[in-house]
Amino acid sequence: MNTVSPYALGATLYMPATRADILEVIAGHKLPGLRSLVICLEDAVACADVDYALRSLRTVLQGMQRLAAEHRSGPLVFVRPRDSEMAAQLNDWPAISAVDGFVVPKLTLSSLPHWAHAVSRSELLLMPTLETHEVFSPTAMSELGCALRAALGQRILALRIGGNDLMSCLGLRRNPLTTLYQTPMGYVIPMLAGVLGSQGFALTAPVFEQLATPELLEEELQLDIAHGLVGKTAIHPSQIAQIHDGFRVTLEDLNSARLIVNEQAPAVFRHNDAMLEPATHHNWAVNIIERARWHGVRPAEAVHAEPVRLAEVAR
Repeated sequence: MNTVSPYALGATLYMPATRADILEVIAGHKLPGLRSLVICLEDAVACADVDYALRSLRTVLQGMQRLAAEHRSGPLVFVRPRDSEMAAQLNDWPAISAVDGFVVPKLTLSSLPHWAHAVSRSELLLMPTLETHEVFSPTAMSELGCALRAALGQRILALRIGGNDLMSCLGLRRNPLTTLYQTPMGYVIPMLAGVLGSQGFALTAPVFEQLATPELLEEELQLDIAHGLVGKTAIHPSQIAQIHDGFRVTLEDLNSARLIVNEQAPAVFRHNDAMLEPATHHNWAVNIIERARWHGVRPAEAVHAEPVRLAEVAR
């Protein structure tokens, strides 16, 4: 199984399997900056359209096989089935090997065995979505993390936090003037980052569905990154570049990270008025270097010098 970095996901765009332009996106003719795509057969497809969506997916997979034969690269591609029964059906399609894996909707401890049995192809990565009422329990999430490791091991690329579904569990909808962190998700996201992040799982951030307030998206992105989240769902193509830009690292963080992972680094040392300790900062440094690998470095902010005052001419 090829190793894929969760930082490669960047902004993940969901597209209904009924869309006619999916292959154009995968081929790079549309949205060339996109790094990960989910072809959705679940919430984004009406029950009456499922058969058509499956036929459309077959056509996309055949097109992806042609692109692969031409050695053309594109975004990471995942499929989100409606349930484990549909996943088992797709797992048996020979052409499903063209995608990178499945997004698992509404995963719970009780449904995990069904999914593990359904997706038997070891080369398919999985991104379970945390979006049910069990997610509010730290104990349930700790148990789920242990069970995921035992059942699927390294096939879990990342865990996706389904913010809107979790808000729905509470009968709430995001306030368009605030970030998710000013809602009950301000408890859930840090809890998941602690409970599941400490078990070694990468987590991605919920969607930001407001298109008119990019400055608020920027604020939420910074909070996502501060909690160690590695990517974010995009609701619209216009958000892709902003999300990728938000995941850039500062040159100062990258320089500090490189010093920390240097084998010759002292046990504790001072750098730019901060004390660095490789024994405790190593994991952070590795993540910073990996983020920089996929998203690059922020340009240095312009230094605004004091205006130059011309000498007065003596009279």
